[in-house]
This record gives sequence, C-alpha cells and structure tokens, in this order.
Amino acid sequence: MKRAHLLSTQELTRADALEILDTARQLSRATDGAIRKLPTLRGRTVVNLFFEDSTRTRLSFEAAAKRLSADVINFSAKGSSVSKGESLKDTAQTLEAMGGELMIIRHSASGAAQRLAESGWVKSHIVNAGDGMHEHPTQALLDAFTIRSHFPEFDRDFTGLRIGIVGDILHSRVARSNAQLLTLLGADVVLIAPPTLLPIGVDTWPVKISYDLDSEISSLDAIMALRVQSERMNDAFFPSEREYAREYGLAGSRLRALKKNAIIMHPGPMNRGLEISAEGADSKQSVILEQVANGVLVRMAVLYLLMGGAPIPTEGVLV
Repeated sequence: MKRAHLLSTQELTRADALEILDTARQLSRATDGAIRKLPTLRGRTVVNLFFEDSTRTRLSFEAAAKRLSADVINFSAKGSSVSKGESLKDTAQTLEAMGGELMIIRHSASGAAQRLAESGWVKSHIVNAGDGMHEHPTQALLDAFTIRSHFPEFDRDFTGLRIGIVGDILHSRVARSNAQLLTLLGADVVLIAPPTLLPIGVDTWPVKISYDLDSEISSLDAIMALRVQSERMNDAFFPSEREYAREYGLAGSRLRALKKNAIIMHPGPMNRGLEISAEGADSKQSVILEQVANGVLVRMAVLYLLMGGAPIPTEGVLV
C-alpha cells in the first residue's frame, strides 16, 4: 500500500482495500497459535492520540501495535495540557519529539486527521480513528474482513452480497465509511432509517435508501445495526425510544425473517433493547464479538503496511 496515511475509505483503491484485508488474514495465520506476538515493528513507536472517549478502538489499536512488538504511547485529552489550551499542533509535535512515528487520532472535529496529515506539523504517519461525524476507516475495513470471512465465495468481489445498515445514519461515521468501502468492493448496500436520521446529500452516496426495515430484511446477507447517538442529538429525531425500537429495532420477528446464513453486526457500544435486542446481540448469527477480534487483525495490517515492517513470519514467534 503506497501511501503515508489512512484518513478515509474514499482515498482507498480496491487494490488498497484488498491488500489490507489480505495482510490481516496473513497476520491472523501467523498469530494463530500459542504465541501471538510478531517482531515486525520492534523498536518502532505508535501514539494513540485520543481527544474523544473510546474503549474498543483505542484498546484495539494498542493491542495491534503491541502484537507487532511496537512501543505504544497512550494520550488522552482528559487530564492533559489540552485542558490548559494546548493546540493539536503542539500536542502532536510534543508526542513526535518523544519518538512517535505513527499517530492514531480520534477527534470530535471532522477533518482533524486530514489537517494533521496535510499540515506539515509532523512527519509521522497518521491513521484516522474517527473524526467527528465524518469517517472511521478501520471500522469499515474490519467489517469488510468479517463479512468476507463468512462468505468465502465472495473473497475478492462482494458483488451479489446485499448489506443493510440500519439506524442513526445521520450521526454515524461508521455508516459513511462502510457505504464507501463495501460498494467499492462490489456489495449492494442499503441504508435503512427514518428520514430524520439521514444526512443531507445522502442521495449522492452509492447506496439505496429505504425507510422500511421489514420490507428489506429478508433480502439481506448482513445487517448492521448502528448505535443511536443520543449525545449528538439536540432535537427529537424520533417520537420515542419505544417507537424507534418498534420500527427499526433488530428483534423478535425480524430476527426470524433473516436468511439462515445472514450475519448480524454492530460497531458497538450497543444500546440493548433499542437498536438491537439481547436476543439479536447474543444469537448464533451475531458476529459482534468477531468484529472486535477482527479489529485487532485489521489494525495490525494497517500499522504494518504504513510503517513498512519486517517480513511477516510464517507463524508467531517469542519476542
């Protein structure tokens, strides 16, 4: 992958995406044993630069870096000099001066990762771990990896797969990244949501739009329920949580309407009982915990490809 940064799924070519997914699979095979650590990034330093709260993404990147034997510097805006007014530029330059070579940034402002990458402030590689309501490219990549693992006949081309993304599209960077990446790989993507939870300009996205989950669900090979992001909502986007769950919740008869081989996905964290029931989250068709595990592999692949690590051993080694 001949690029210095990973900022958006829109910048990826089909070849780039497949290279990341193939590398993640190679890393999976290399670490599929008692010894799960590789020496490929030994002596290199990765920085987790998080200006927003995160559990899954931050820990996933940390685990990925450590499995490649990199050193990790974890930064959290809470309790840091950011609270004293320190700028993104000064924070990034300080962490680079401490040895950071690749920075994974999550920020509430859309475009923050791109600004850091294109500003010339630092020489480090930049990975976007979520910027505002814009993009979350590694989440889309891990979702594609998960889908591919359950539909091996679509290994190189998702043409023929129909994937539904349901719920709060308006506030979801995951939806934006997935819509772009999955269609790039050939999938037929349908966004299913009330009109109030669709962004302006969604009609220009390479997807189908539907307001009726029940009319779509039996045709889907994979369904992704999105978290209702109440913290980003200043107005009433739907009458009530009960009404939302009734119209768009993945529960009850909708679970029974799914294809037998369809998979249930969720980027987490989940609001059980709202966008997905406990029955759906814990069902045999749920791959939600697989998504978490696959996230480490995909992020290992991204770090490895951007930093130009040593060749991947054929199996894990003690380091």
